[in-house]
Amino acid sequence: MNAYKPLTAESVGKLLEEASASVMMRSGRSDSYGSPRDFSFEVRATFPNKMGLHVVARQFNYRDPWEAQGRVNDMVDVSLLRDGEYSPLPKGFEYFQGIDEECGLDEERLKEAIACVAALNPKIYLLQELTGDM
Repeated sequence: MNAYKPLTAESVGKLLEEASASVMMRSGRSDSYGSPRDFSFEVRATFPNKMGLHVVARQFNYRDPWEAQGRVNDMVDVSLLRDGEYSPLPKGFEYFQGIDEECGLDEERLKEAIACVAALNPKIYLLQELTGDM
């Protein structure tokens, strides 16, 4: 069995709060079996620089044949929000290049994406729009 680190709404929320984001979260199937099968939890965060992240764990990965023991989320999908709308990052960043969603991030890659967005100066959008790079 591969080593994995389960992600929960609370653990993702904590990572975002540690990066100075205000966070809202909700759980789906983990709290109510009647919830849609393609939704486990989601977390939305807004950073002081007005950038945001929308983190979604779409489905559980099963580590054994029975749901009761092996339901985990060890990967999430992350969308970048700028002014409340989905947006890619300007050129020169590791994440969100030409896309507004990164899929299948584990905890380490999620931390990197959070750090990237938290440290972003949004004025770079204007600069790249003025130079024609965006």
